[in-house]
Amino acid sequence: MKKAVIIGGGLGGIAVALRLQCAGWQTTVFEAGPTFGGKMNRWQKDGFTFDTGPSLITMPWVFRETFAAAGARLEDHLEMKPLAPIAEYRFHDGTRFEYTSSLPDWLATMERVAPGDQDGFYRFLELGAKLFAISKATFFDRSPYEAPGPGEWRAMKNMPLRLAWGNYQKTIEKLFKSPHLRQLYGRYPTYVGSSPWLSPATLAVIPYIEFAFGGYAVTGGLYRIVEELLGLARQRGVELAANARVVRIEKSGGVARGVELASGEKVAADVVIMNGDYGATAGLLGVATGGVKATGKSAMQGRSMSGFVQLYGLRKPLTGIHRHTVCFSEDYKKEFSQIFNERRFPDDPTVYVNAPDPFDTLFIMANTPATEEVWDEARIAEARARVFRRLRLAGFPEFEADIAVSDFWTPTRLSERYLMPGGAIYGVDSHGWKNAFLRPPNVNPAVRGLYHVGGSTHPGGGTPTVLMSAAITARLIGQRFA
Repeated sequence: MKKAVIIGGGLGGIAVALRLQCAGWQTTVFEAGPTFGGKMNRWQKDGFTFDTGPSLITMPWVFRETFAAAGARLEDHLEMKPLAPIAEYRFHDGTRFEYTSSLPDWLATMERVAPGDQDGFYRFLELGAKLFAISKATFFDRSPYEAPGPGEWRAMKNMPLRLAWGNYQKTIEKLFKSPHLRQLYGRYPTYVGSSPWLSPATLAVIPYIEFAFGGYAVTGGLYRIVEELLGLARQRGVELAANARVVRIEKSGGVARGVELASGEKVAADVVIMNGDYGATAGLLGVATGGVKATGKSAMQGRSMSGFVQLYGLRKPLTGIHRHTVCFSEDYKKEFSQIFNERRFPDDPTVYVNAPDPFDTLFIMANTPATEEVWDEARIAEARARVFRRLRLAGFPEFEADIAVSDFWTPTRLSERYLMPGGAIYGVDSHGWKNAFLRPPNVNPAVRGLYHVGGSTHPGGGTPTVLMSAAITARLIGQRFA
């Protein structure tokens, strides 16, 4: 049997190991931490359970196909429930509304809050539909570094150049007059850690997918996806090793030969698959970057956003809230300027709250720049105060007196736990065409037999796209060894 070693036990690493194992490979996943799942993880304390990563999923067929590749039915393992509504949005001027993937309900809401924008919304849907059709035929199934076939060329001929070939936020402003809808739809590039003012308009495919196909929750929490895939992996014979940090990728003659662990053990392999941040690969290869190493803010240029996450377990459930709530800042453009230009936590952050039923646990997140600067207690306290100020201004229920347990995740902690430089959740940002669509490749261009999978490589961040990455990488490996 051919042997594959996977560095990192995140969702992509588990999925690619499972696919290769079912294709006749012997696979081993080495995870540096104590638990598998990467950023899609779980924290428990005093009877409270939290998902610490993604809280909403889209494109359920991608998950179904992943289970099918392992000879299983998703429905026998997970219950995915469509969310209606998807979220509540709260704005600085006191405006509130529910966002839903039900067209009649959303049109009724638009009639109330943005009566002049229905035509713009239909044009936005048309743009998204065209981009989705192109993405499905090209970006989602293949690496952009592969030679395109006739199907890909035909799909690209349908690119809606007039609206898609430009800046994301400018396209939003062409289509929508309402400041509320401009802010709502401007939020979607943050799904890949980026600014709407710096991203290409083709990212309009993200809100289209959510609206057209809905957002979903998983009964028991999204970590159930990891648990079920791990169960299948064990059943199929995947070797799973936690607390096993890889410190070096072994190579000779320009070919990956295996890995060395922190324990000193060396494990030979026919292929090595990097499921960690693409930017950490050079260090594992012992490659010197040359010149003076950039530090501080300059080292973080081109990195996606990080996050400041607060987890709270409450003595009594909250009432009158939604599962997903977004409390927008007063000045969205200023917020992103402070994150990407000034490289600091914004004065007035947009705050996202996930409160799974029965609403006694809260996942609260605000975007912040990736940074090598240490988030100490003083910085955490200041950022926490700004988050709570925004929650109060948005009319979110008071809960501080009822906090029983709490935990904080900062760029510093994310960087240390998941070996992500600066705590950048999505690796490189999606600013400009190159970063958005020429993500780091699934096949390493310098070392034969070294592959990449996960959110920092093609096709990018997000739970379903990570699973697509696993499918692409497994196919490319299979083609090489066919």
